[in-house]
Amino acid sequence: MPILKIPDAPNSIQKGIPLKMLLDFEAISQLASNLNHIHSNFNKRDFIEEAMLGITDLTLTERSKHISKAMREYLPQKYEEAIGIILKSLTPALTKTEGNGLAPLFYMPHCSFVADYGVDKSFNNNEDPFDISINAQYELTKRFSCEFSIRSFIIADEKRTLEVLYKWISDSDPHIRRLATEGTRPRLPWAKKIDSFVKDPSPVLEILELLKNDPDLYVRRSVANHIGDIAKDNLDLALTICERWLLDASKELKWVIRHAVRNTVKKGNERAIKIRLDAK
Repeated sequence: MPILKIPDAPNSIQKGIPLKMLLDFEAISQLASNLNHIHSNFNKRDFIEEAMLGITDLTLTERSKHISKAMREYLPQKYEEAIGIILKSLTPALTKTEGNGLAPLFYMPHCSFVADYGVDKSFNNNEDPFDISINAQYELTKRFSCEFSIRSFIIADEKRTLEVLYKWISDSDPHIRRLATEGTRPRLPWAKKIDSFVKDPSPVLEILELLKNDPDLYVRRSVANHIGDIAKDNLDLALTICERWLLDASKELKWVIRHAVRNTVKKGNERAIKIRLDAK
């Protein structure tokens, strides 16, 4: 009987090999095998043919959504049933936060599926899929960050989604804690910006406050990048936060502060330059 697995991938981007090639025939074929292993009625051959159709010119994120669309076509039409199969097809969760390479990108289409079909109840027989989708992302982000998909839920239902994220900052798994800060970044690269947080980041500031001294660098780096995002639209606020954090800061928090202001320093901002010097 075939086992659940994901394709091997390089540890980093390879010169001359586009990142989008990680979502090509090998990944699509393995995805088909994984789903068929759990759901014997899943038509592997037709799914692969559909997912490969027109994929050549698509970018990585476009491929992810394209594959997600094919998953929708060949999995049960009720979202809850499809998600149940998808979650059973997952390989074991990551046990570390560094050195995982590019292989986890295999799960990008899975996250796209949640974002594309897990918000609107019309894909779930008009039953609210929120809790199902949140649970799916809780499991998926242990394998590949759901920082892109969670944004669909923040935009659609900010209050309810933030209530969940504020609970997750106490989770024992650093992948879960990081999602709380990375997924709420106002200007996350490759992702749709969250306009409400661009205008007013205050709803998520307590997340950054509570994770700034996280024991895992993976999480602390996300906090720093989030502050850097805030600085793009609310510079005074971002610098004020960094200045306050400097008081009695550990060496780990000083690194967060230096990383947070690095782009502002490059622009010659004197206040940021001073903060960076004080954080050495």
